[in-house]
Amino acid sequence: MTDRLRAELAAAIAAVQDLAADHRRIVEAAQGSNGDDEHDVEGTSIAFERSLADAALQRGRVREQAVRDALRRLADGSYGRCAGCGRPISAERLAALPLAETCIGCAR
Repeated sequence: MTDRLRAELAAAIAAVQDLAADHRRIVEAAQGSNGDDEHDVEGTSIAFERSLADAALQRGRVREQAVRDALRRLADGSYGRCAGCGRPISAERLAALPLAETCIGCAR
């Protein structure tokens, strides 16, 4: 599981770097455009793109942190233990969702 989580972490870090670069490009493009989004035909789409980029970057950072948390749990021996009830998380659930912090019962 360690190798799988490390691979997931590498992928998450790369994704965050790509998303951050996209976000920077959108912000830089917006700085060069008319600052009046309300009356600028392109302003609405630039603001929308920036909003989408913000959300994607935030999701990427959350995913990266979730992988780091799973690796920490693996290192301290709490990986595979439900954070809600303390019971083991099923192997099937962990195989499908290696970042799972709760058993299926507590997740409901």
